[in-house]
Amino acid sequence: MSEVGTLNVTRLAPWLRGHVPGADGEISAEKFAGGQSNPTYLLSVDGQPRFVLRRKPDGVLLPSAHAIEREYRVTYALRDSAVPVARPLALCEDASVVGTPFFIMDYAKGRNFWDARLPDLSPADRAAVYDEMNRVLAALHAIDPAQVGLSNYGRPGNYFARQAARWTKQYRATETQRIEAMEQLIDWLPANDPGLEASRIVHGDFRNDNMIFADGEPRIIAILDWELSTLGHPLADLAQHVMAWRVPREGYRGLSDADLPALGIPSEADYVRRYAERSGVGQIDPAHWRYALAFAMFRNAGIRQGVYRRALDGNASSKAAAVHGARASEIAGLAWRIACGEEDARL
Repeated sequence: MSEVGTLNVTRLAPWLRGHVPGADGEISAEKFAGGQSNPTYLLSVDGQPRFVLRRKPDGVLLPSAHAIEREYRVTYALRDSAVPVARPLALCEDASVVGTPFFIMDYAKGRNFWDARLPDLSPADRAAVYDEMNRVLAALHAIDPAQVGLSNYGRPGNYFARQAARWTKQYRATETQRIEAMEQLIDWLPANDPGLEASRIVHGDFRNDNMIFADGEPRIIAILDWELSTLGHPLADLAQHVMAWRVPREGYRGLSDADLPALGIPSEADYVRRYAERSGVGQIDPAHWRYALAFAMFRNAGIRQGVYRRALDGNASSKAAAVHGARASEIAGLAWRIACGEEDARL
């Protein structure tokens, strides 16, 4: 046993054996690729993949960022629900074990799709994967937070106003240069808040690469990366997810430059319409959708700015963070175009 990157396996092993059934044996760890935010490791016992460890990154962090404790809580609440998650097993808030708090979950063995175009699948299989994502997102938003013990997981109502204020504060804390579109959005979002009050569990980063699919079938077996989850408005979650239709493949792994009919992937309009049918909300107000998209992109730009700042400070968990974060101004510009009424704006 030894250190793997910044994960001290020597210190981890005795803690793991004392808190997680089935952890007896030689422990080894391998860091997953990606993971801009919270470093994540596959843990094997005697050479067999068994668990996943997800921890906070090193360095000075923003007060509400990298909330792995919240990830553990929400996945524990959803472990027996209609929403598939990797079963959480143990939470460690003692930073002395591996340097930062972390939690352990089951290893969900299956397929992970990094490219939204799903290049290895047939058009029919792509359509089935997208329909499954749509179904699971609607299922998540159908859950009553109180019934799974999450009534106080966030403040109910007034979600967009609170989140716009929060991400403005986060952006200011990591600002490295003036982004004109961000300044315009910081004024526009509060002034145009539609006052939507619905409150459900929102994932916050619902996208294909945060999901594990079963081998051989278009069925999600685990939704991952719940760091940004809270109680919020379902439209915010849907808009964050649908951003993929608005950005290109290069640099974003998006769909805006794809031939969707040839690929078998639904259009944004069809995808949103199907979600609305499943959710029973009827037709989504176009003004509300425009606001939700602009907000989602504003928040995404704020996240990218934070990643970029951590890269400059030497605390990001991926070497690609600097490039990834530098695109904050592009996303902010797209958000502002949508806010100004350019309904089909894309990068």
